[in-house]
Amino acid sequence: MNNFKKIGMTALAASLVSTSVFAGEMAVTGSAKINYEIYSGVEQDSSKSFSMGNQLTFSGSGELDNGMNVALSFVLDQGDDETDTAAGAKGSPFDSHSVSISSDAMGTLAFHGEGGDSAQNAVGDTAAGNIWDNFDSTGTILKESGMSTNSIFYTLPSMVDDLTVTASYSPNKGQDEADSAFALSYAGVEGLTVSYGKGSSDGDAARGVTAANQATSLTDGNADTTTMKVSYAYGSLTVAYSDHDHDADKADGTNDQEATSWKVSYTVSDAISVSYATEEIDSKASATNEDAEYTKIVTSYTSGGMTISANYQEAENIDFSTDLNQDKEYYGLSLSFAF
Repeated sequence: MNNFKKIGMTALAASLVSTSVFAGEMAVTGSAKINYEIYSGVEQDSSKSFSMGNQLTFSGSGELDNGMNVALSFVLDQGDDETDTAAGAKGSPFDSHSVSISSDAMGTLAFHGEGGDSAQNAVGDTAAGNIWDNFDSTGTILKESGMSTNSIFYTLPSMVDDLTVTASYSPNKGQDEADSAFALSYAGVEGLTVSYGKGSSDGDAARGVTAANQATSLTDGNADTTTMKVSYAYGSLTVAYSDHDHDADKADGTNDQEATSWKVSYTVSDAISVSYATEEIDSKASATNEDAEYTKIVTSYTSGGMTISANYQEAENIDFSTDLNQDKEYYGLSLSFAF
């Protein structure tokens, strides 16, 4: 298992002293966006809906007398965290929020009350941009490293030009073990970006699990997730590829998973761009499982601060079976304004 839990934490200990800061000014940002969506398939034939942007971000920052910078971010998102399925139920409007402290010598320490990523998850999106998530209301198809609320994300100070090193730590809750992760991203070659992330997901199911019963355990127990990603831009063309591997302790390997993805983007002109992307997720839960496959085509047109975007998405074998109910299509049209 990865044991990155203590790296950088000792150097930051002196900075983690509780203090009071006078209130400062907060800026509010959002977007004006209208969406029209259609899902089709055996289960969702001709399911259509309109929606609009409903998220506001409050943010502010300032420099302290000791030279440190402090920043606060708070997101309001209508219907976030909705768990009540009763008709007319509304979720909490409070979404991601974080406080960060930074300096050239210390780097940046961010405390996420909600909405934080592990260092591995931060680079863990597939090259295609997680197409699977548009067809999965639970957000659990792609397995990742663990991260919970009230977590820490640390960006180390610059050591090598164009190299970014990050680490994250999520403390244990109940009998669960703490989760940790790290990531490196290098952009020192023109047009090329290479990223690598590794993180743990350590659950209480791993405690006391013997070799004899581990093969029939219904949970991952301890697991490691590794993501490797590379993208290269040459002129108007950008090509990206990613490999995502989830390796669980479960002895028979049925909780393991691998996802590969690639994307090609082309800027036709200052106003027009197109892209094509695919994802393939291989679940080891059963020898008879079929790979879940996803495809996305996007084209956009921008003029005078207005952007029109159209995209088509296709999903096959969403639940890793050949059940036709798990084959779906998505058509989306969005109109956004920058002002």
